[in-house]
Amino acid sequence: GTKVSNSAAIGPRDKPGDDGEEKPSPRLLAPMGTSPGMTFGVSHYPNSASDGLPPIALACNPWGWPDGSWAGMNPRSHRCGSQCWPGQNAAGCVVHSLESTLGVTAIPLEPVPTAQTGASEDSLNALVGLVAADLEACNRTIVARMDSPVALIPQLAAHIVAAGGKRLRPLLTLAAARLCGYQGGRHVELAACVEFIHTATLLHDDVVDESLLRRGLASANAVFGNKASVLVGDFLFARAFQLMVDDGSLKVLGILSHAAATIAEGEVLQLATQNDLSTSEARYLDVIKGKTAALFAAACQVGAVISHRPQAEEDALSAYGMSLGMAFQLVDDALDYSADQAKLGKTVGDDFREGKFTLPILVAYQAGDASERAFWQRTIEQSEQTDDDLDHALLLMERHRAIPATLARAAGFASDAKAALAVFPDSPIRQALMDVADYTVIRAR
Repeated sequence: GTKVSNSAAIGPRDKPGDDGEEKPSPRLLAPMGTSPGMTFGVSHYPNSASDGLPPIALACNPWGWPDGSWAGMNPRSHRCGSQCWPGQNAAGCVVHSLESTLGVTAIPLEPVPTAQTGASEDSLNALVGLVAADLEACNRTIVARMDSPVALIPQLAAHIVAAGGKRLRPLLTLAAARLCGYQGGRHVELAACVEFIHTATLLHDDVVDESLLRRGLASANAVFGNKASVLVGDFLFARAFQLMVDDGSLKVLGILSHAAATIAEGEVLQLATQNDLSTSEARYLDVIKGKTAALFAAACQVGAVISHRPQAEEDALSAYGMSLGMAFQLVDDALDYSADQAKLGKTVGDDFREGKFTLPILVAYQAGDASERAFWQRTIEQSEQTDDDLDHALLLMERHRAIPATLARAAGFASDAKAALAVFPDSPIRQALMDVADYTVIRAR
């Protein structure tokens, strides 16, 4: 594969000056708007010109410069979903090259009515709109708190933060606080804390999983190497704990620190169940509860805590977040076998190649005949895979409707999440949170 220099600098493409020479630009731009997918503008450049690699754009349009010029200089989106600068063809796109070597044809998801799809996107946008000022303040806090005199730290942190994502976890903290009538500013810092915990786990996960892509772009470990990714992940965890301590509430510290420990336990439990087809559905659900849903629950619960709301409301928000996180991870596990790679943001079939035991495999394995079970035993338990095995796995999943079964399970958790909000009076923000639960199940990504 293509080697990307670990010592590369991070910064927007150099802006030509009046004399025609390219001049250095700041390493990191300020936040651009309040949309979760439009936060930073950074690019990775190979350290050595001999690498012959084009820049990897790491943010969403529009791109602009601190002085407001070049606002129309937008990267071009190729079919893989990556962002490439004008004049750069698809052959020079690093993500394209990864796609060409790793891409497969995935199972198409069962069609979702267009109106429903649009409504789902609108529901997330509606929640963002309700806490827009808070989210903008959170983004500013993230930029400020990931700074360090050790240059590699903000460079690598900016790489993954700028790659986008929906900022769903910090968004939940902000929305939960507002749902509870909170009027102070503590929720902004705690939302940034939640995002740092999540980002740290992404950095560590990509090293453990040897992932090449994250949100459709080269993963941090692919660009900077494993050692730097692990250490910067540690830094972000430390920053998160600094934010918890700065908040001053032992209860908040207890909730978020417990979530951080639970995430680690969930990841270790996943490692223990990897390649093990005897894993039960209950055990699998324990894995996703730990590695994903626990942080969703904590993100929501602290919103009620800082608002000094009754225990019933605190428990309700925790339950909402837990169920929402379960639904979210179930959908992610389904999308690993059913999404277009550009929409998925990672290589389709990664879970299969890594021998990860997820619900789609469980459904197909338990419904299969002797020959099909032998296939799963060879490919998952014994890790003996050929180039054609993923396509056959997808065929078996389609035969036994493993993806619809997984999505139906996710829909059940989404319904539980909505039911948990019944203790709160009707309001635009409660409705938006309920709609986000639906969006989680039918999201395109």
